[in-house]
Amino acid sequence: MCGIVGAVAQRNVVPILLEGLRRLEYRGYDSAGLVTVNGGLSRVRSIGRVASLAEAAQVQKIHGHLGIAHTRWATHGAPTELNAHPHISRDDLAVVHNGIIENHEALRSRLRELGYAFTSETDTEVIVHLVHHYYHADKNLLSAVRRAVAELHGAYAIGVVARDAPHQLVCARRGSPLLIGLGIEENFIASDISALLPVTQKVIYLEEGDVADIGLLNIRIYDAGGNLAERAAHISEQSSEMAELGNYRHFMQKEIHEQPRALADTLHDAVAGESLLPELFGVEAGEVFGCINAVTILACGTSFHAGKVASYWIEALAGIPCRAEIASEYRYRDSVANPDALLITLSQSGETADTLAALNHAKTLGHQHTLSICNVPESALVRQSRLRFLTRAGPEIGVASTKAFTTQLAALFLLTLLLAKQRGRLTPAAEVAHIQALRQLPGKVQQVLALEPEVERWAERFADKQHALFLGRGMHYPIAMEGALKLKEISYIHAEAYPAGELKHGPLALVDKDMPVVAIAPNDILLEKLKSNLQEVRARGGELYVFADADTHIVPSEGIHVLQLADHAGPLSPILHTIPLQMLSYHAALQKGTDVDKPRNLAKSVTVE
Repeated sequence: MCGIVGAVAQRNVVPILLEGLRRLEYRGYDSAGLVTVNGGLSRVRSIGRVASLAEAAQVQKIHGHLGIAHTRWATHGAPTELNAHPHISRDDLAVVHNGIIENHEALRSRLRELGYAFTSETDTEVIVHLVHHYYHADKNLLSAVRRAVAELHGAYAIGVVARDAPHQLVCARRGSPLLIGLGIEENFIASDISALLPVTQKVIYLEEGDVADIGLLNIRIYDAGGNLAERAAHISEQSSEMAELGNYRHFMQKEIHEQPRALADTLHDAVAGESLLPELFGVEAGEVFGCINAVTILACGTSFHAGKVASYWIEALAGIPCRAEIASEYRYRDSVANPDALLITLSQSGETADTLAALNHAKTLGHQHTLSICNVPESALVRQSRLRFLTRAGPEIGVASTKAFTTQLAALFLLTLLLAKQRGRLTPAAEVAHIQALRQLPGKVQQVLALEPEVERWAERFADKQHALFLGRGMHYPIAMEGALKLKEISYIHAEAYPAGELKHGPLALVDKDMPVVAIAPNDILLEKLKSNLQEVRARGGELYVFADADTHIVPSEGIHVLQLADHAGPLSPILHTIPLQMLSYHAALQKGTDVDKPRNLAKSVTVE
């Protein structure tokens, strides 16, 4: 959601800015722009894709050794060129901004009284005029930014440049991610490491309230109290090539097929031996796991579905009460706190605003046993949690999460086994069997991927549909929820998921020949009940698409299409069954002609409420 790139160098920074924006396209945006400092401020903005911005920059021959750039996802104000960033105040300085300024109306009123004219509908424009107001007094850009951000309420990551400071880039963050990239006699800022991989892998992650003064050779960082701060530099494990499309049509397709490797990398250390160690989740994990009496999982979207699956696993295998909650709801209700519960937060990016806010709210309620499961090592969620587990999915560019979801499930299953072991509910023989099943998991996923041609043929039948129903039972109900989410977010087909046993309590009224019903049919204790639910659908003329284990004995017939997976995979079955649902959504979207990797109105990383 929105993206920032900035650079100060001894070379033309425009190619760096444009390439950085291109690498941030996956985050979702509707307009883009950049400013360079070259004797004055030169700005170019455009609606739509970064390619349009690049063409406009070439036509206007924009260049400079200092610049900031932005991709905007509209919040305050429509996606227009006037609302696009960067915003400029009186031709003196420019600002790019991620986040939302909650007190923008009061600031706007005050700034108008000071004589500032507003040309956009955005909350961001108050920042640029407020900084200018303070900059006008003593021409000290760092001081002006520090004074301005002290008055901002809400979330922000900003980059600021001034016409009279051709080698100075000032940035600040609170509530939105921002990092500094370190080069040789050049430095950079970005909201995401992927934007900087072509120029550096050495980065500093700014902390809450930090303000940084960046030049060609020096960087000074001040903490929220205004004191000089030391922030460690990190070498990113990501490479520029990891974020390239390769031979695939879309990043989503690439990431679906990367799941065997992502799972193998995520599980590698855990399944190397014949027993599981709590230290996989942090040096204090053994102590924490031994004193908890419940588990609460907080997450949004796809990560919430992973948490729902885990709630079935943890209660069944570890015997611990577990509930999964939507993070955006948790902090706004009066909950009964249990300080002895393990509080788990799930996020691909580790910067999901609602999940971060929920974690902080839980801490105020007394929760100290915190664990984050995340795909980004230095993200805010990881830094703010006592325990952590890093999934090794690599960069996930497609907005619709795939490999991040399955690696989260793998991590949650490891956690389940460790909690069960802690409580004496996992025998040594069962532990060895589960470890062996996890070792085999990447290969089993590869086998499911081989079914793609059959799934593609099914997807052709969805091209003219407006609605779809997904059914699952037990721990496969959240997988049905995930399948429905995938279909609607990238194909724009309205889809809903229900526990199959709930058909008679309302959803059956929707079933007819024009509404495909997708069912997940593992060979578990609920199979016979599920078969009865499927007959209810057929009796009403519904068309069934069944993803079934090979040993379920569900056979194709009129109105019943069956795709057979391997034999039942026990508790790991949800991971295998989610793969064909991802492929179905992807190919249905291809049939519909939608923008698979960048679906309308959606952003990859939701960094504002």
